[in-house]
Amino acid sequence: MGCSPAAATARTSSCTTGARSEKPSPGTRTGPAASSTRVRARADRRRLIRAARRQHPGLPVLLLSQYVERAYATELLADGQGAVGYLLKDRVSRVDEFLDAMRRVAAGGTVLDPQVVAQLVAARRSPLANLTPREREVLALMAGGSTNTGIAAQLVITERAVSKHIGNIFTKLDLSPDTDVHRRGAAVLTFLQDPGR
Repeated sequence: MGCSPAAATARTSSCTTGARSEKPSPGTRTGPAASSTRVRARADRRRLIRAARRQHPGLPVLLLSQYVERAYATELLADGQGAVGYLLKDRVSRVDEFLDAMRRVAAGGTVLDPQVVAQLVAARRSPLANLTPREREVLALMAGGSTNTGIAAQLVITERAVSKHIGNIFTKLDLSPDTDVHRRGAAVLTFLQDPGR
């Protein structure tokens, strides 16, 4: 779920965003096309939030997500306007804590989930810090010039799994499809330039 344009223009509204669940529901598309659709949907939500906050500086925005996406957190904090929050859904278990977070954001405060803060700090150490060991293996093979088929054969996984890992790598390295950058090349450059790899 993203912000509706009506909600985005209301001065005191907050915007929530959903994210992928670990297990797709019945009838849900999976694979490279579905992954690409999810990445585009996240980029669209980011554009909507940026546009709403440009049009209404200080517009309170509270993001709820299944996992940490550094790009959202970084963008929200970068404008210095406050009135932002980023909480993980699994941590919002007590209604009173959630309502308190909403009140603080609506009053102009900032609320960040501890895991969001931890990942922002970790990202400063290395852009590869958020990658899983398997994603690092896939990225290393990409850097070695392997195709998706070659990576699948070397890691004894399906090409579909390789595509999913690559999509996750692009997301974690903040390489959205709406840029003029060749994402695979940019990911490989990030890997090669990282001193901690």
